[in-house]
Amino acid sequence: MASQPPVPSTKTNDLQFARVILSFRKWWRDDVVGTVDQHAVIEKRRAECVMSARYMFMTAMSGGIAILGLLLSSPAVVIGAMLLSPLMDPIMGLGFALAIGDYKWLRRSAKSLAWGSILAIGLCALVVFLSPIQDITSEIASRTRPNLFDLLVAVFSALAGAYAMIRGREGTIVGVAIATALMPPLAVVGFGLATGNWTVFSGALLLYVTNLMAIALIAALMARIYGFRTRLSDKQTLFQNFAIVAVFVALAVPLGLSLRQIAWEANSERQIRNELSANFGSAARLSQPEVSFSGDAINVTADVWTPQFKADAETKAEEHLTQALGRPVDVELKQLLVRDEKGAEQAQLASAQEEEEAAASERAEELASRLALMAGVEESEVMVDRQRRRAMVKATELDGAPLATYFDLEKRIAATEPEWRVELIPPAKALPAIAFEDGEPTEAGSRALALIAWSSGRVGAPVVLSGPPAAVERAQKELVAAGVPLVATEIARGPNVTAKWGSVER
Repeated sequence: MASQPPVPSTKTNDLQFARVILSFRKWWRDDVVGTVDQHAVIEKRRAECVMSARYMFMTAMSGGIAILGLLLSSPAVVIGAMLLSPLMDPIMGLGFALAIGDYKWLRRSAKSLAWGSILAIGLCALVVFLSPIQDITSEIASRTRPNLFDLLVAVFSALAGAYAMIRGREGTIVGVAIATALMPPLAVVGFGLATGNWTVFSGALLLYVTNLMAIALIAALMARIYGFRTRLSDKQTLFQNFAIVAVFVALAVPLGLSLRQIAWEANSERQIRNELSANFGSAARLSQPEVSFSGDAINVTADVWTPQFKADAETKAEEHLTQALGRPVDVELKQLLVRDEKGAEQAQLASAQEEEEAAASERAEELASRLALMAGVEESEVMVDRQRRRAMVKATELDGAPLATYFDLEKRIAATEPEWRVELIPPAKALPAIAFEDGEPTEAGSRALALIAWSSGRVGAPVVLSGPPAAVERAQKELVAAGVPLVATEIARGPNVTAKWGSVER
């Protein structure tokens, strides 16, 4: 009789699993958590949560631009507001303070966030009150109630923001993402206040608070995962610890209620689609139904490509859905006759392509509008290549603005259009000095090198370096590798390297 191979025992499997878990925990502790300078992260976050004049001014300006974009129903202007919003700092401060149990920091962050929000709402309300336009545009209506996708934007923004801050890579992209989830609904709260429309006011406020809570709690969770603990903060009293727990619960309970409503709406949309598809059979094709839950009745609109017209389709769908969802449902269907199932598929595909082309064209126009706004030029001066997804504009000179301002503007716009190549050509302003320490560029020096390389590439002009020979040679290698056409180097005294333009047309 042939011998059977030994069967691994349950105990052996458990030991192997335990080794894997221990190995993962060691890797996470040593190679991930161990590489984070927690003290430096905490101190930087604390410093950026202070309620300063700059923070209040930029919040007010962001809110003012956002409400103008909402009133004009211009996504381009709304995105411009997001580029200015500084809301990320106090919200992330709130999350990190919750994670480490720092009552003073929590209170300071909450104070900055509260006053910034009040200022933005007040300014937006004033703009709307004085404006001759007070209609509820599509941009305003879309920010009057939280849905699943709004919440997901907030969650993913918080994950990106917390990770970037913990790893020391925070910047424009995560700031814009978090502003996307918060600044537009905050402006709509101001609109509702000014017009006395409490449905808009309460819906936008719920969306703002829901997104705010999601971002703060996700940031706190990420900080805990990365090992941030109470040992980094001052000694806490029992009352302070209780207050922090109370804040955490106060944030979690309303978020849970919003999640419950969002889950119900998502399930309702699935039921609506299934019901409409079942009414027409497998030969028909259905567009994505547009569902509105804002009124007493649920409003549903959709296109159907079908070989056979059904006069009672709307009535049957309304009866079944009203019974299934427990709320009145109004269904409006546009039935488009086709020959057969293949014809339905082709018609649906053609419709989707038309919508995609229209959306791409609109997106290009919005990008051109934003670039023109940032560059201070007419929209006709922006060059847009839709085929190659490339947009370029030459910026006018802004008094007192260094090259870094233009560099930051381009990064902010490019962050919102990852599929496009965005080029903002700056004026040939003074180049920054390159700081060195122990023969290597400092952190500020590395940023200066990156700025010089970007400026030279955009302006299309060479650069002349001067300074100590070793430092000049080091800087020259960095810039040549970045594609900068250096024309000359000069020897000069001092620890740093200076840069100036070579031959450039001004």
